[in-house]
Amino acid sequence: MRVLMLSKALVTGVYQKKLEELAKFPDIELLTVVPPYWLEGRVGSVNLSKRYVEGYELEVEPMRFNGRHHVHFYPGLANQMRRFKPDIVHIDEEPYNLVTAHATMLAHRFGAKTVFFAFQNLNRRYPPPFSLIERYSYAKASAAIAGNQDAAEVLERKGFRQDIVVIPQFGVDPDIYRPIPRPEGNRHVPTLGYIGRIVPEKGLETLIHAVSKMPSRPHVFIVGSGSHRLTLQHLAERLGVRDRVQFRSAIPPEHVPAMLSEFDALVLPSLTQKNWAEQFGRVLIEAMACEVPVLGSDSGEIPNVVGEGGLIFPEGNAEELAKLIKRLLEDAEYRRELGRAGRQRVLDNYTQERVAQQTRDVYLDILNPGREKSPAAEASVQPS
Repeated sequence: MRVLMLSKALVTGVYQKKLEELAKFPDIELLTVVPPYWLEGRVGSVNLSKRYVEGYELEVEPMRFNGRHHVHFYPGLANQMRRFKPDIVHIDEEPYNLVTAHATMLAHRFGAKTVFFAFQNLNRRYPPPFSLIERYSYAKASAAIAGNQDAAEVLERKGFRQDIVVIPQFGVDPDIYRPIPRPEGNRHVPTLGYIGRIVPEKGLETLIHAVSKMPSRPHVFIVGSGSHRLTLQHLAERLGVRDRVQFRSAIPPEHVPAMLSEFDALVLPSLTQKNWAEQFGRVLIEAMACEVPVLGSDSGEIPNVVGEGGLIFPEGNAEELAKLIKRLLEDAEYRRELGRAGRQRVLDNYTQERVAQQTRDVYLDILNPGREKSPAAEASVQPS
């Protein structure tokens, strides 16, 4: 089967490992179309990094309206479809975005079936033309992949009537994200960490407040870029913990495992907003794969991702977070147990190989609707 995948997320090199895993299947011929860069709001330009490019075609297509999630599209996409003649077009985009409708229209012009990806985990109603785009995408798609359980339920409530399969957008490579022993003989200061966008919805105020309530006051590394950094610096100053909270600029994905190895625990204290709840929290599975214990708030998908591989606290509750941090830092064996449980959870559910296997099953079910359902399809959220 010939699969054309359209994805702006795949400008990030480490994510391309999923493509190599898909391309290993002898029944898949894969073409992936990506932009040369993506302008991420409040963060900046994310340029294409070609890291895992064996076994499939990676084509770079200019994007119109780059950085605008709802209205961007690829003017040259028709030429790619005409050349490649796909059986399936995998649109790695929300169903209400213009790029999804444009790719869907072209796919059906060239006789291909479509599947889209949904991360939206809040039941939001969109004004025209986006509501019309959404209905068109629903009507034409043969299946949907939801990145979390809530997104699957939203699709069902909105009336999508084909199979919905819950699969992470990307997994991790456990050979890259693995435990890295600390050098022996170094005096270690208890350290907490966060890696990601520094924006209000990530709830980093909760982490700083929690540290200020702890007599031992462990060190905190906040790694990333975003619009909220100055606000957090002022908060740490006001709470008297500025010397304990260090900010580092965003690092390339390939440097993340080494950074994680410096942490005794990773904290993702996301705060649900009126128009946003945590959709996955990829840094959680990266840390878990490295056997770094994770502490996450109960926003959105975080509890489902963490499972038995970490600890959950009520979002915004600095007192409860401080208690969990204290428990972790005072019990090295408990940290090791959580770390091992987290890595095993990743090996069972969140590797790029596992994600590729589940995605292939979706393709097979689309092209052979009468076939015996795969385990991935059986885990689908079925329309009521």
